[in-house]
Amino acid sequence: MIIGVPKEIKDHETRVGLVPSGVTGLVEQGHTVYVESGAGLGSSITDEEYAEAGASVVAKAGDVWSKADMVVKVKEPQPSEAGYFRPGLNLFTYLHLAPLPDLTAQLLEARVNAVAYETIREKDGSLPLLTPMSEVAGRMGVQIGAQYLEGPNGGRGILLGGIPGVAPANVVIIGGGVVGHNAAKIAVGLGAHVTIIDKNLNRLREIDDIYSSQVVTLASNSYTVREALRLADLVIGAVLVPGASAPKIVRREMLCSMKKGSVLVDVAIDQGGCFETSRPTTHTNPIFYVDGVLHYCVTNMPAAVPHTSTFGLTNATIPYLMQIANKGLQQAAQDSKAIAEGINTYKGEIVYPAVAESQGRPWRELSSLL
Repeated sequence: MIIGVPKEIKDHETRVGLVPSGVTGLVEQGHTVYVESGAGLGSSITDEEYAEAGASVVAKAGDVWSKADMVVKVKEPQPSEAGYFRPGLNLFTYLHLAPLPDLTAQLLEARVNAVAYETIREKDGSLPLLTPMSEVAGRMGVQIGAQYLEGPNGGRGILLGGIPGVAPANVVIIGGGVVGHNAAKIAVGLGAHVTIIDKNLNRLREIDDIYSSQVVTLASNSYTVREALRLADLVIGAVLVPGASAPKIVRREMLCSMKKGSVLVDVAIDQGGCFETSRPTTHTNPIFYVDGVLHYCVTNMPAAVPHTSTFGLTNATIPYLMQIANKGLQQAAQDSKAIAEGINTYKGEIVYPAVAESQGRPWRELSSLL
């Protein structure tokens, strides 16, 4: 199979879909890899390293897309990349299609077979390709929130951990999954007062066993969320429904009771966000205010730490990429339920029901198309 790795073009997106060790592994299996020149520079990987690993480095993105049987990316294709779509092209990347009806329509019209990192699910229910970036985003969410709580950055002027004689900040984390757990690690480590809200009582028991008195756990309902927000200095939105639009846990009317200059970091923004007032932002223009509350809703947060993020992501993606390359997508999907769940569009049809339901579109069972 011919694998193509274009340079990412989303705002400040400096991760890359494949590292040199992955190139070597693919080439050793008899595959051909094309990498766009400069694709890895943001992650501190040079063209020379790719060439030494066995890749052919090409000058233009169009050369990568046109030559490849499968394009491996990090983020969803941008509008200017849709012109490269063609029937039978396999796309392997984060897609987060639920809030992106236009991109979904383009993939369907072009009959692109799109495999989403975020919906590959193993038998134990884990999301192995979402986990590493959720770990990064959860930890970053607290770091970023701490920065924006500083007065010069538009916040309340609060040091997250406080000092002797001055109380620490109140950090509320909505969602106790991978993002929430990693956010809690950093917030606790910095000395903040941390509350985690989740609807899964078993998950709250696990968190309580891990952190004991260092974290307050609360069962999720509108009253609990409203009261927690009233005291919060920093709120991390960490709610995920795989492949579907995130539920709006924080309603607009709840903001009026929050402290002016408090900070919301919506890590769920890739799936539409879990705050009703959220809208996607970029690393260039990352924040906005609603009712005096600072919102940070950057859709590719881990791109701010591209070296860590790229290597963490590709550690997870390469086993699945290798299966698809060695077997072809159809056979790989038949042999692996995890890969089958990752396929969102196939032969012009939506085959992941959560995407279809979020957009009010029809869908078909993947098995009927294989």
